[in-house]
Amino acid sequence: MDTKILLENGTNELEVLEFTLDGNSYGINVAKIREIIPYQAVTPVPNAHPSVEGVFMPREVMITAIDLKNCLQRGQSEPQGLFIITNFNELNIAFHVDTVIGIHRVSWTEIIKPDGTISNSEDGIATGIIKKDGKLIIILDFEKIVTDISPETGLKITDIDALGERSRNETPILIAEDSALLNKLIVESLKKAGYVNISHTENGQEAWDYLSQWKAEGSIDKNCKCVITDIEMPQMDGHRLTKLIKSDDVLKSLPVVIFSSLINDEMRRKGEQLGADAQLTKPEIGNLVKTIDEVLGIQ
Repeated sequence: MDTKILLENGTNELEVLEFTLDGNSYGINVAKIREIIPYQAVTPVPNAHPSVEGVFMPREVMITAIDLKNCLQRGQSEPQGLFIITNFNELNIAFHVDTVIGIHRVSWTEIIKPDGTISNSEDGIATGIIKKDGKLIIILDFEKIVTDISPETGLKITDIDALGERSRNETPILIAEDSALLNKLIVESLKKAGYVNISHTENGQEAWDYLSQWKAEGSIDKNCKCVITDIEMPQMDGHRLTKLIKSDDVLKSLPVVIFSSLINDEMRRKGEQLGADAQLTKPEIGNLVKTIDEVLGIQ
């Protein structure tokens, strides 16, 4: 299946691949996918996490295979079906699924954020729900799934310790990040690094509403000197937010740092075309602080 569908920059749209497990529909952002291949035998890894089926090497690249059915506590997968091979956070991982249905082009405004009855804000792995053709497609948080299996691949506040002693800084920063856990960790990391004046929002639309309000009040300088944004977010994604900021005569001088698991070559080009001042992958929390220092001109 062709997963190389290109979207125009900043349109607030994404491509979602629909796949099934036990007849239920789930989704993944096409931007995370390298390819889809038939299931092939893997080599088991001793003492691995129960959801790790093993490793294999198509075209001389080592890939870890994860049993997605096991992750969702729906038993073990049979040696059949498909591997969705992904790349995010600079990791190559194959997710074992039953079937692939197809690709849907949707707006981020169509994605419903799960409430507390479906997904605990910090522990859940459902990031959104799409209604298509009378059925619900649950979009899974693949970064959270991988971090739960291998915590060392996730964000580490301890990386801030390597920066040494830092002074308190009141420069106002605005964050747009829909993951409750990552939002909390980013705020904690920045505060640990000295940046204590932080406004944080759950998506690009909320961030844009704040910026629009501050612009109307003439208080941008007081409330925001830098924007940090994820790419994948309901309502409005980070690329759309970046485009709106950089197209606005009042706001375009604001530094925008994209902090996302999706920073590959194609996404980096898109971010550059939209005017992003810097782009980093999610695990690089220490580099995020250094980048904020740089765009703010702080020595």
